[in-house]
Amino acid sequence: MAASPVAGAVPAWRVALDKASLLWERSAIYIPVLLMGLLALGTYWLVRNTPASLSPEGGQKAVSAEPDYYMRKFGIKTFDEAGQLKSDVSGTELRHYPDTDTLEIDQALIRSYSLEGRLTTSTGDRALTNADGSEVQLIGNARVVRDAAVDATGKEVPRLTFSGEFLHVFVNDERVKSHLPVVITRGSDEFAGDTFAYDNLDRVADLKGHVKGILVPRKAAGAVP
Repeated sequence: MAASPVAGAVPAWRVALDKASLLWERSAIYIPVLLMGLLALGTYWLVRNTPASLSPEGGQKAVSAEPDYYMRKFGIKTFDEAGQLKSDVSGTELRHYPDTDTLEIDQALIRSYSLEGRLTTSTGDRALTNADGSEVQLIGNARVVRDAAVDATGKEVPRLTFSGEFLHVFVNDERVKSHLPVVITRGSDEFAGDTFAYDNLDRVADLKGHVKGILVPRKAAGAVP
């Protein structure tokens, strides 16, 4: 004959449930600590695996000193507000440097036109120019040629040429200078100096160092050859 349950005895499943509930209450106090630990680990992983795209100072992007674009066998024309051709630049390769916003051109050929339409041609093995083209540095076999013209008074202005290994051209101010030897040819006359500066607006050339010149006499007007 089977034994009958003892009056007042607690069922086994109820004992197990009470133990589980007690264990949960004791472990619940550690859940916030566990969550904080998981959050810290997640943040650390995110920092370690996020690319460092911003510089530490000011959150600004670091500007590279390497060229950000190239152009090969190119030609660029610029025009003024009236639609007149202002300059024509070409070369074998052009590189743009974003840190200085400058252009470097190999085998540069630069044609610029004055308001009167007078052409100035600048060439060099290499050229460095600022963003708006107002300053050009010609390096290696540097040469600037300004075509002959007639001024407002009807007087003939002879062809003018600067030659050297380095020429710094200020296009808007119509100035050229160099800290290296330069040869100036004006018509048939020739001058040379160790350094020089030329201002076309004032028509003044300042040669320094070992200066020498060759002046070719002009024939008197109406003289019999």
